Amino acid sequence: MSHETALTRVSATELAARVRDGDVTATEAVEASLERIDDRDEEINAFVTVCAADAREAAAEADRALEAGEDVGPLHGVPLALKDLGALKAGVRHTFGSVLFDDYVAPETSAIVERLEDAGAIVIGKTNTPAFGHKGTTDNELVGPTASPIDTDLNAGGSSGGSAAAVAAGMVPIATGSDAGGSLRIPASACGVYGFKPTFGLIPGGGRPHTFGRQTHHITTGPITRTVEDAALLLSVLSGPHSADPASVPVEIDYRDAVGRSIDDYRIAYSPDLEVFPVADDVRAVVEDALGAFEAAGATVERVSIDHGYSMAELTDTVTSTYATAMLESATLVEEVHGIDLRDHPDEVADSLLAMIRGGETVGTEDVARSTLVRTDVFEAVADVFAEYDLLVTPTLSRVDVELDEDLATDAWEWPLTWPFNWTGHPAASAPAGLTDRGHPVGIQFVGRRFEDDAVLAGSSALERERPWDRVSK
Repeated sequence: MSHETALTRVSATELAARVRDGDVTATEAVEASLERIDDRDEEINAFVTVCAADAREAAAEADRALEAGEDVGPLHGVPLALKDLGALKAGVRHTFGSVLFDDYVAPETSAIVERLEDAGAIVIGKTNTPAFGHKGTTDNELVGPTASPIDTDLNAGGSSGGSAAAVAAGMVPIATGSDAGGSLRIPASACGVYGFKPTFGLIPGGGRPHTFGRQTHHITTGPITRTVEDAALLLSVLSGPHSADPASVPVEIDYRDAVGRSIDDYRIAYSPDLEVFPVADDVRAVVEDALGAFEAAGATVERVSIDHGYSMAELTDTVTSTYATAMLESATLVEEVHGIDLRDHPDEVADSLLAMIRGGETVGTEDVARSTLVRTDVFEAVADVFAEYDLLVTPTLSRVDVELDEDLATDAWEWPLTWPFNWTGHPAASAPAGLTDRGHPVGIQFVGRRFEDDAVLAGSSALERERPWDRVSK
């Protein structure tokens, strides 16, 4: 194994420590990442933009800082990928996954990117996403689909599919994603990595001009990593209130302390399908086998019912209206800020996105008001579980055989068991549970009480200890 290959297999935590100790230079780390992108990305298509020159310059500066004895951050010299949606870096192309913004350059750096760079991370590039993050698979008119490195005949999932694929393929150890209905957890499951959606408010958004536009599905940013320890490290860097985000909260959580914490007193609730999702037998078998890891770690696991009282059709009707409203909001903002009406560009805008926008036009204020009743009932049903249990676990996805070019958008609500927790705002993560007989990765979803993100990390860490999932693709 070459030195460069070895560097692409270590965690961000270990890599940062080796850079600080002088065992590896930031330049070596960045060059290994760029070489891996050259080797793998033609097949996987994880990146929209690679910032090779800027990354090399930043790495050289990082090495000079260490040579000068300067204090450095916990991610010093670690290559980082940014989802090409929301995570702006001034002066770098930012496409929103849309061919209409092929030449758009970000005028400012977002709060989360500032925090990551202040911690020493080096931006390698921007990762692929469906246009404006509108669906749970990653494909667009700009660069095409992104494949799962575990099986390149399958889609990486979305909408943070480029980030998950980049991490899974060893192109970077860490990446950002965002989650409006599962967009961190879906691709984490599809690519066999770890994706964490924090409690809404812990990581600031602060985007302009839509400062108040993240609450219909509690849209939030989060990390995609190969280890739970790395996710905890990124959460410690990203979290904290910000003056630009009125929804951000001053809640302090010791994320890193949760890694390795004993769960021998945890009571874990297991729902195989949240009562209504059509979970495939091979997925259920892998998830239920993984439950043994929690018992081995000393926790109690019990099957429960989530008594929300709705059919799949009723839940789907509700989420379709609220999500379509959110996409109409995005389209309206694009028109107001950039002077582009997406509906006037049918050749450049996906039919699935246009259908969502048109669907949003049919949703009235009364429909949105009624949706809050359903969301409240789901919230109460989940709260009832947490009155007795420390964690809720479910499959992340109902099936794991979504092909590379398969179009899953407006009719795909039965696929991910993720979006109910964007309604409720609870922290949720997807961790690798194992592989099906066909070698497809299966994710297990952890859900915790609001602002008990550390419990989700502790449960995830216990699974990782009992059943290590290091699966960097060759």
